[in-house]
Amino acid sequence: MDEDMMASSELPDLGGRTVTVAIENAYPPFNYLDEEGNPIGWDYDALAEICARLNCVPEFVETSWDGMILAVSRGEFDMAADGITITEERAEVVDFSNGYVTLEQVLLVRSDEDRFSTVEEFVADESLTVGVQPGTTNFFTAEELLGEGSERIVTFDTFQIAVLALIAGDIDAAIMDNVAGQGYVGANPDAVKMIDDPITAQEELGFIFPKGSDLVEPFNQALASMEADGTLLELNLKWFAGASEEE
Repeated sequence: MDEDMMASSELPDLGGRTVTVAIENAYPPFNYLDEEGNPIGWDYDALAEICARLNCVPEFVETSWDGMILAVSRGEFDMAADGITITEERAEVVDFSNGYVTLEQVLLVRSDEDRFSTVEEFVADESLTVGVQPGTTNFFTAEELLGEGSERIVTFDTFQIAVLALIAGDIDAAIMDNVAGQGYVGANPDAVKMIDDPITAQEELGFIFPKGSDLVEPFNQALASMEADGTLLELNLKWFAGASEEE
């Protein structure tokens, strides 16, 4: 038996257990709907692989971001997958898996933007506005940059709507993770680009679970086995190609 098979055989067996997963379906390349309305993305591929290794069945439930963390903390779902940044504040109400990708927050702008080329220049021009999704780390970053309650901060229900508003000229920039930003650039190469000036230092993303969940350790073991045999790297290259990675 080779090392990969041995590693897989040593993973916990969840006995075909169904795992309910809250997911937004509005955060490419992690999770979104393709042109035919089929859900796809890194989260779907990763969880299919994890459950194949742990003998579980992922049951995805489309859920809005604004109530996702609270719903998981209350045990309404077994977990959530939505490119969730690991923070101390969130870790007070949910348990995180180990991080599976490291990223930075950046400004997404229109491809013809020439009024600013750095975050500092953007902040200095008080006529410029930025779009964010409430309750995300990107929202709080916008408040740190521009001030709490700043009229320059425009909120949208999803990142997709913010990007559409950006392309339409309704806002001047959007703050998002560089991995998600790369997804939007890939989908709209002639419309948007990322400013090559990270706003934040590198941050890790993880899955979330209710406090004390017995799924955290098995999922961590599965992620570790995927990293060891190269599967995690393959998924990251497939979905995050071109983004800055420190997997």
